[in-house]
Amino acid sequence: MLYYYFGSKEGLFRAALESVYAALRDAERAVEIDLSDPQGSLERFCRFVWRYYFEHPEFISLVNTENLHQAKHLRKSPALQELVSPVIGRLAELLEQGVAAGVFRAGIDAAELYLLIAAQGYFVLSNRHTLSAVLGRDMTAGRELEAHWCESAELIRRYVQTGNPI
Repeated sequence: MLYYYFGSKEGLFRAALESVYAALRDAERAVEIDLSDPQGSLERFCRFVWRYYFEHPEFISLVNTENLHQAKHLRKSPALQELVSPVIGRLAELLEQGVAAGVFRAGIDAAELYLLIAAQGYFVLSNRHTLSAVLGRDMTAGRELEAHWCESAELIRRYVQTGNPI
């Protein structure tokens, strides 16, 4: 049946990757972005991404596995652009509004901002076991995770704020 539906094990894996990316895309689209409150909306979006990673460890596992394969399955996906492009457009719109409101600095690339947001959530969760062992604390415990998310939100806030010399 595997070959009938997916053609190969690789086809099955690509379908699984497409599925988890599509689920993330759909969830990101549902995040409420209020253009009249760019700062609050950006923080809500950040926290959404971080919580999504926490609540969907299968996403991190599949992405880690695909990275071991140098993204060879994902590159073959005909749906690749539609899986990630919409959220970058929404962030670009949010950044534009923040610049117009005078709360975000100009010149921030939406894709780079997304990478920063993703990195803040992804790294801790993808490396939670080794980080917990090395740091001597459970990085997925509620208090530890919330502390990390607060620090990460502050980092992102400072990165986008006006007057930032970056």
